[in-house]
Amino acid sequence: MLKKEFKTLDEQLTIFKSKGLIINDEDFAKEVLLMENYFFINGYRHIFLKQGKNKKFIDGVTFEELYQLFLFDRNLRNILFKNLLIIENNIKSIISYQLSKKYGYKEKDYLKPSNFTLDHKEQRRVNDVINKMKRQIRVNGNKHTATLHYINNYGYVPLWILVKVLSFGLINELCGILKPEDQSSLSEYYNIDFENFEVYLSLLSNYRNLCAHEDIVFDHKSQREIEDTRFHEILKIEKVDGEYKYGKNDIFALIIILKQMLKKDKFEQMINEINNEINIFDNKVNSISINKLYDKMGFPKNYMEILNID
Repeated sequence: MLKKEFKTLDEQLTIFKSKGLIINDEDFAKEVLLMENYFFINGYRHIFLKQGKNKKFIDGVTFEELYQLFLFDRNLRNILFKNLLIIENNIKSIISYQLSKKYGYKEKDYLKPSNFTLDHKEQRRVNDVINKMKRQIRVNGNKHTATLHYINNYGYVPLWILVKVLSFGLINELCGILKPEDQSSLSEYYNIDFENFEVYLSLLSNYRNLCAHEDIVFDHKSQREIEDTRFHEILKIEKVDGEYKYGKNDIFALIIILKQMLKKDKFEQMINEINNEINIFDNKVNSISINKLYDKMGFPKNYMEILNID
């Protein structure tokens, strides 16, 4: 079995140099590696590598440029995360309101199996989700001020409080077991049919978790794809073999989703913040074209025009 041995900062720089990375300021590079971790910085190398199997950097790539991509992704991640949290909170609020209004606000009422899909093929899934929610009440009941307050003073945890301690992933599971009419009433708030809405939730949850755990986001591709939208058509996104090249399972697909789910002013602010980070990257990185970054992100060159689409 291969072993990964500890490498000093000097040894880490030696590895970078052996692959053709230019180190202009070794003290600066060592400080970055110490504070940010060689493994994470090295994870951004792929966009700067030559084609082929030698894994060498393109001629002229500097450590500062590699670090700049790391910073770009961090800032992009922060921009996306704060907006994803808005959507997460909105969905939790809407679903807790609708279910509480229809089925009751005590867990003995809103967690009845009869409140969810009656498809016998889904009953195991229904019971699994209900048990997960009950477990969250048990686990978090004495840990969070709000849940503790309701348990001590009222003897139950209303759904609008419970959703605060439910993960976005579990909320997605909850949406998946709702009765069709409840699913429709939820997705119709965004003028999206539930079939597409369910796919949107999957991507939102995927990117939300990547952002929360500080994983690489800018070139991430989700397992599920969104359907073709009018945004693809209006922006004249390039097609390859009859399929849109961008905006299907990449960051731009997430942008298309957020376009439909964020308030107009929030979406405009987000796009302008992303555009600003792209411009900073473009001004500080010379070894690769900005088009290469666009391609990795799944961004069409005219991505800013999405702001003009109603």
